[in-house]
Amino acid sequence: MGRRRYVARGVPGGYRIWDNKTRRWWGDLYELCPDDLLNELNGARDNDKITAVLKRYRAMKR
Repeated sequence: MGRRRYVARGVPGGYRIWDNKTRRWWGDLYELCPDDLLNELNGARDNDKITAVLKRYRAMKR
């Protein structure tokens, strides 16, 4: 199994997603670790599922 492209890293205030390929942050700051988002990004990469998960995390921020 190869190295994961997207990983969650703890930062002050929550978690951010680090993209190992482009070596930069991806997405927003999340208060809780976005495990299901990471699984989808590193796995099937289905755009509809990724969009649904992102909307759910954004709704949790409000």
